[in-house]
Amino acid sequence: MLPLPDAIAAVLHSLGPGDVVTYGEVAEEAGYPRRARAVGHFLATTDGEFPWWRVVAANGRLAPGHEQEQEARLRAEGVEVDERRVIGMRRRARHAASGPPVTRRSSR
Repeated sequence: MLPLPDAIAAVLHSLGPGDVVTYGEVAEEAGYPRRARAVGHFLATTDGEFPWWRVVAANGRLAPGHEQEQEARLRAEGVEVDERRVIGMRRRARHAASGPPVTRRSSR
């Protein structure tokens, strides 16, 4: 099992344009269920190195204090956003521990 930061980074690198995941889904896919806050902390301390705008709260809410930039980036990728929430959130398919996600979770 990868250390938490490496596991989170691997999941974030697997996201493509138009993909939207929750903090909890990133933690779960990384092999650390119930560590959603750790994902938020990781993103907050990595200086934008990862596609932070593709990660939202469980209810689709955008990152507090970064709503405008996150909304603009998501819209540029074809994601529908309304009143600072992603529209049409769907659960991302879990992936096998040895490979990439089976399907991409997208709100397109």
